[in-house]
Amino acid sequence: MTAVEIWLLERAEPLYKIYPWKVLLRAGSRGCAETDYGQNLMRKMMMSYDSDPEEYARLAGFGYRMLAEAIKADLPYRISCPALLICGEKDKAGSAKSYNKKWHQRDGLPLKWIKNAGHNSNTDQPDEVNRLIEKFFSEVDGKGVSG
Repeated sequence: MTAVEIWLLERAEPLYKIYPWKVLLRAGSRGCAETDYGQNLMRKMMMSYDSDPEEYARLAGFGYRMLAEAIKADLPYRISCPALLICGEKDKAGSAKSYNKKWHQRDGLPLKWIKNAGHNSNTDQPDEVNRLIEKFFSEVDGKGVSG
């Protein structure tokens, strides 16, 4: 991640607090999913904070700060079990698409792209995501690999 991206992650809470709630709600639901179904699920989750948008900002900010801390720790980390990367072709969440491509290239993890899907590809294309996961587990099981 770039220094600017980490800086923004660390400051998500105050940024979210100054964002008008209705604008954040619209951006959050549209930014995470491509389909009406996926966008409505995200909107429903966010609406549970409609009476206290600052709580949403606190929770999101906490999660983003933890992510920034983990990235800044720069620990040597290798996935030692079978893994599968799944990413929506239309993912607009930060640099998720770019990072998945780099992870795939660097570590050789298989990467599957989900058509007509955003960041929450499992809500945009649940049947395809489930099919890929089931196929992955079947292949891992067939090799006698435990993970």
